[in-house]
Amino acid sequence: MKTGKPAGKVRLAIIGTGGMAHTHAKNFKSIPGCTIVAAADIDRGRVEKFCAEFGIPQAYTDAGELLAHSGCNAVSIVAPDAMHAPLALQCLKAGMHVLCEKPLALSHALAARMVAAAKKSGRVNMVNFSYRNWPCLDAVAALVRSGAIGEVRHVEASYLQCWLSSKVWGDWHTSPGWLWRLSSRHGSRGTLGDIGVHIVDFASYPAGPISSVYCKLKTFHKAPRDRVGPYVLDANDSVVFAVEFANGAVGSIQATRWSAGHPNRLFLKISGTLGAVEIDSDRTTDGYRVCSGPDLDRAKWRDKKVGPVPSIYARFISSIRTGRRQQPDFARGAEVQKVLDAGFKSDALGRPVRV
Repeated sequence: MKTGKPAGKVRLAIIGTGGMAHTHAKNFKSIPGCTIVAAADIDRGRVEKFCAEFGIPQAYTDAGELLAHSGCNAVSIVAPDAMHAPLALQCLKAGMHVLCEKPLALSHALAARMVAAAKKSGRVNMVNFSYRNWPCLDAVAALVRSGAIGEVRHVEASYLQCWLSSKVWGDWHTSPGWLWRLSSRHGSRGTLGDIGVHIVDFASYPAGPISSVYCKLKTFHKAPRDRVGPYVLDANDSVVFAVEFANGAVGSIQATRWSAGHPNRLFLKISGTLGAVEIDSDRTTDGYRVCSGPDLDRAKWRDKKVGPVPSIYARFISSIRTGRRQQPDFARGAEVQKVLDAGFKSDALGRPVRV
């Protein structure tokens, strides 16, 4: 799908210079035709250190100043979740192409505003569902859509982390980088908003749209008075969805930060009338397992290896330079956000909710 005029060299700015921004910077610096010209963060020391590390010539503490004076024509938003919508709207209004970290917004209503603003601007817009970078996911989506496993009947999906029950990534009790993810006052929507957004996309991209959810959220006691300094630990730790898909399939989607032994495991199994296909990131992300065809009646699984796919960072730059849009865009981010909103509503009401 064409959009606007192709651009020449992309002059990129990064807004937000915390941990994930380093991943953005490393990826963008490796892409021909892209130059990182500026970065912004409300913390002067942090943004200056970030710019020095990556050889970025301009440092700002105000996004408006960056947009007005840096000479950028594209922006990567890596700020905390609550800032995604206001920053994206500000950048689109200034004529920027925008890559936004997930979740796209804190509500579907805000996400819909972002979609409308992006459409009006005509600029490239993408959301960083980073597991779309795994070759296995595109391959499985293509396999399911080809009809190789028949009509989809059942879906199992989970995203397991263990940083609340171990120190595999450091001690969350003493790290603001982890503590803010446990506090709604600091812009977090908990496990559902942080990693639930990934597993919803991971499951529904190949399996199809979700039509209803029955969700249970749980926040466990973690510290005296459920507080560490200014951080009130009230955001959800674990989420369990019973879901129905638009194609009639049913399934479960789970996410937690309490799964010992799994620093970062995504699992997906899609079962159909003619077979099943499975991704387990603890085994591999450049392949999948399938049971179908002559193997179906023997219950035999075969491992399939697939080639690499362009990263979302590369797709974003390519979209700007060629004028041809690629996925996942803001509309996809809003679609996933609608499922998350239904999950929060379902948990509050204690019953299934239509998406």
